[in-house]
Amino acid sequence: MSPKMWYYFIGKLIGMEVNGIALKQLREAKALSMRELGQLSGVHHNVIWRLENGVSGAQGKTIRKLADALDVKPHELIR
Repeated sequence: MSPKMWYYFIGKLIGMEVNGIALKQLREAKALSMRELGQLSGVHHNVIWRLENGVSGAQGKTIRKLADALDVKPHELIR
């Protein structure tokens, strides 16, 4: 099992750990607000805030959407 994945105590997969600092730096380098990145990626700006601040992890499809919008490889957003 990958150390990049984390689980609830019941063992249900809830997401991968996102590198919030990298996500924020990439977003700011493109001069995008969280709302703008949300519109480009289809990921709600509240989710982006939670990822940047380390409050929650993300599913693979969320990471792919953000990576596509930021024009980077998905692995660049994962710890």
